[in-house]
Amino acid sequence: MANATTGLSYCGQEVRKYDNDRFLTGLFAPVDRREALFALYAFNLEVAKTREVVSEPMLGQMRLQWWRDAVAAAYGEGRLPEHAVAGPLAAAVSAHGLTRDHFDRLIDGREADLDDDSPATLTCLINYAEVTAVPLVRLALEVLGAREAAAGPVARHVGVGFALAGILRAVPFHARQQRVLLPADRMAAHGARARDVLELRATPALRPVAQEVAAAARDHLRQARALRRDVPKAAVPALLPAVVADIHLDRLARAGHDVLAPHLLRATPLRHARLAWAALRGRY
Repeated sequence: MANATTGLSYCGQEVRKYDNDRFLTGLFAPVDRREALFALYAFNLEVAKTREVVSEPMLGQMRLQWWRDAVAAAYGEGRLPEHAVAGPLAAAVSAHGLTRDHFDRLIDGREADLDDDSPATLTCLINYAEVTAVPLVRLALEVLGAREAAAGPVARHVGVGFALAGILRAVPFHARQQRVLLPADRMAAHGARARDVLELRATPALRPVAQEVAAAARDHLRQARALRRDVPKAAVPALLPAVVADIHLDRLARAGHDVLAPHLLRATPLRHARLAWAALRGRY
């Protein structure tokens, strides 16, 4: 990985700055596939930040529709817009024959971000994780030439596990957006209050809620690893987010599942070494 970050493209720079976990995993991909991965991850950033950059849901819908049109143009339907991410994305689509439905599902999934309601149940939260993360894993696997893995359950389990771990880590960030993505039924069962989360007030009742979500994440990661023998080594860079998820979940467990502990937002120096060791062994 020497000089892997030298002369980064716009997409690479955006991913390094705003989605550093996926950026690091992308560095373990073959050089000739790396820019396509960065284009995918930069596209994901664009649709994921929709709620942050609009003042009302209607504007969010318009922004998501703009990206639907940009994706359509990447498949030859209309004129490709001049945008620093749209161009590289279209190049990735063309070079690797990426499945359009995965892009559409990612965009559709982000419509949920325009709603202030919390997921009603843990199952609803897992469904949200699936639509906002799994298609991206499948696209990354297609870029790496691992189409069988892209179509299989390993992509789902890694995507859901990584997304749930990320949601737990992002609780303070979401609270500042006046959102609580923890399942409402588990909050009620443990006597945890959304108002406390929104005011960044840690309470004992919040910890078992986080523990249940973390357990669901670990279960998906376990199921992904049970399929390891069926996964080609070429697929590993797209599945390395599972290693990052483990790191976040381990830190959360050591913090007693206090999702509002300030140190959980700080980067973990061991990420680089853990990812390198996993990639060297062909593991995720």
